[in-house]
Amino acid sequence: MAHPSHTTVKAPINPTRKSATGGLSPWRESLVKKMILDGLSDTLEIAELAKACALSRSHFSRAFKCSTGQSPQAWIRSQRIARAKQLIRETDLTLTQISLECGFCDQAHFCHIFTHSEGINPFAWRCRQLRAQPYTPGCA
Repeated sequence: MAHPSHTTVKAPINPTRKSATGGLSPWRESLVKKMILDGLSDTLEIAELAKACALSRSHFSRAFKCSTGQSPQAWIRSQRIARAKQLIRETDLTLTQISLECGFCDQAHFCHIFTHSEGINPFAWRCRQLRAQPYTPGCA
């Protein structure tokens, strides 16, 4: 019996087929996303997420990416940025407080990741958000 992995030329993988097989089961995906969102302010270890799914770290990482389109680290990072944007919009917490609340090790790292993701630093992003509201104290 021949296996496709034994051939020297690899054909492109059909994206719809890739997403249909090899991903996390719905209960595992739901469990791990809940664990991530509940522990966003904590240090999240991929090995712990994999263990909760009863998978090896490498199998978990491949299956997670197949299910979500992002590596676990990238998905966690995007959730942290989304949470930070929510806190920037809805609270008056300092950027340092927001960075810690979202699981970044410090404000500098948060600013670097936020700027890379959004194309603008978090302070400027906050000012833009405030300008969109009727009253804009401190960001005129």
